[in-house]
Amino acid sequence: MAMKVIVRGIALFLLLFNGIAAIFGGWQLIAHPDGSSLKLPLEYIRRSPFDNYLIPGVILFISNGVFCFFVLFCTLGQVKNYPRLILIQGIILIAWILVQILLVSEINSLHIVLGSIGILLILSGRILMKSKRNHH
Repeated sequence: MAMKVIVRGIALFLLLFNGIAAIFGGWQLIAHPDGSSLKLPLEYIRRSPFDNYLIPGVILFISNGVFCFFVLFCTLGQVKNYPRLILIQGIILIAWILVQILLVSEINSLHIVLGSIGILLILSGRILMKSKRNHH
């Protein structure tokens, strides 16, 4: 039981961290599609299908921001299947990072940090799903 509480606490922290970062970053890209507010040159996405950061900003804001907070609140309320939502958020975050790496042809420290958070969310979701099955 104690492990479940610890894993849930870790997941809550990671969801909060990722959600805040994605809301902030996504909003900055929506408000400043030229990337200037985050010091991201348009050159960075020249090999992508995007002319500016507006669409990536919207996707980031919704998929890793809004959805992350939805999962956070479901986890706080221990809504049925919240462990599955944690796992799904981890998958979404990993997918976001992988697509970003493919589009910009570069890996930086932020990719490593956020990729690690995605992996930890997936593991947390799996552990909590297994824990839930064992207690029913």
